[in-house]
Amino acid sequence: MSLVNLAHVCSHLQNASKARLGLTSIPVSKLHANLMLGLQREGFISSLTLGGPTPPAPYLLQTQTPLSDHEHMAQKLETEPWLAYGGGEASLKASGARPPRDTAVRVPLNPARRRLWLGLKYWNNEPVLKHMQLISKPTRRIWLTVEDLSKITRTRASSYVGGLTRPGECMFLTTDRGILEARECVERRTGGMALCRVW
Repeated sequence: MSLVNLAHVCSHLQNASKARLGLTSIPVSKLHANLMLGLQREGFISSLTLGGPTPPAPYLLQTQTPLSDHEHMAQKLETEPWLAYGGGEASLKASGARPPRDTAVRVPLNPARRRLWLGLKYWNNEPVLKHMQLISKPTRRIWLTVEDLSKITRTRASSYVGGLTRPGECMFLTTDRGILEARECVERRTGGMALCRVW
């Protein structure tokens, strides 16, 4: 896990939202993907799409799969995992078919060229994600216990980390159960390493 790359992502998202961009991209890694899914779950970003160097079409970012189809999709991806890339070059090679250019997100075979495309949200002409700040540094990683997290979620400082005092502020941690928000960690009684705080 590279905290240096995460620091670049934090500053990039903060600058992109200040510049009022509707769509931006970051490099692909498991840490970035799981953190962005957490940000989407908490309502800071609107969409998350795996793609290449060129942005996906806007209507592809807005399409949502009905909940009734999720189980069918999970069974299909279990047998054919290459279909998870949504018509990228890997799935095209495997299937032998070529969909129309504008109906599929193009995912390059080269992992270095893959990007995560994020849709940023705005409310009353203000960005929803205004600040994204790294907590653990590459030279000093901060590990928090459940007791520390319960103090932090109740607006008190603990273990070099200030409390969550701003409205809507979230703190993300990496745990043995994946990347979770601080309040989820308190509910599940698990600690971890503090990654970043967002407000």
